[in-house]
Amino acid sequence: MSAISDQLVTFAILAYLVAMICHAVEYALGNARVRAATPAPARELVGAGVGGTTVSGTTVSGTTVSGTGGSGTGGGGTDAGVLPDAPVPPSVVESPGPGKRPPGRARLAGLIAVAATVVAALLHLGGLITRGIDADRMPWGNMYEFVLTVSFIGVAGWLAVLWKRPSLRRLGLFLTLVMVLLVATAELVLYVPVVPLVPALNSYWFVIHVSTVVFASGLFLLGVVPAVTFLMRDGYERGRRSFPYTLAKRMPSAESLERLTFVLHAFAFPVFTFAVIAGAIWAEASWGRPWGWDPKETWSFISWVIYAGYLHARATPSVRRNVATWIAVLGFLTMLMNLFGVNIFFEGLHSYGGLD
Repeated sequence: MSAISDQLVTFAILAYLVAMICHAVEYALGNARVRAATPAPARELVGAGVGGTTVSGTTVSGTTVSGTGGSGTGGGGTDAGVLPDAPVPPSVVESPGPGKRPPGRARLAGLIAVAATVVAALLHLGGLITRGIDADRMPWGNMYEFVLTVSFIGVAGWLAVLWKRPSLRRLGLFLTLVMVLLVATAELVLYVPVVPLVPALNSYWFVIHVSTVVFASGLFLLGVVPAVTFLMRDGYERGRRSFPYTLAKRMPSAESLERLTFVLHAFAFPVFTFAVIAGAIWAEASWGRPWGWDPKETWSFISWVIYAGYLHARATPSVRRNVATWIAVLGFLTMLMNLFGVNIFFEGLHSYGGLD
């Protein structure tokens, strides 16, 4: 089962890569302009009045021309008027905004990207299930398994968001990029064979505490994608045309990205709060104290304070939305520090990374 799990995860990485490429194709084609041929130069109408005839009310190429001639005298009087046609603008089909149907090829690429993401998520889930069956426990016992589970929660949450808000599909380019990087890093760098749990983790609190940490971390992972995209899109909408703001010029509006960022963090924060409390209760039962400023406990507290600061800043009218969003991004950086930095560079009671 462990070998099957490894193969499923490998195929999941490839499927995420296909989804990312298809999203990139949609991103490139989505704003294509369809222009008609350049119209011919404006033509001139020369009206000649003979014997008192007046050119008036003539319609040429859809433009009504009012006569400028006069009455001729004698038999050969001639009046000429230069009458340019009204300019005919070229036919331009602008790129669709959020919620509008994109051009055919771009839309097809986007739908293929979503289908590939669904396939990748199913393979991802299969890898986790077979890993858990082989280990005869929940697959959260080391960094490799933890990263796989957190990334799966992130992509599952993204598919749920996409189901409710199809107009956000172009955000999938950055989401699948994150998935490729995280799952590939887990497979190539963090991988360890299946081993039994360390004795300290053999408790029913393992499921309660770690499951809530995993769930909250997956939502924070998903939330940082629209947060970073919002910062780029907001700068682009304010007139900044330098890198990296131009990367977001075809993303959904800054307002919709910021709102999604807030909703995800507002949902994840109470879950994370419960996870920290559950961890303190478990620590009291296992080690005789609820809090000992272990490195992972300390960084969990730092993350909690920063995310609480984000929600407070987001609810304060005087704080600009981009400032509040930077706080959310900082919070996710502390989560990465807690996951990678603490397990790799620090020694403590929570050092269960599984790496040599």
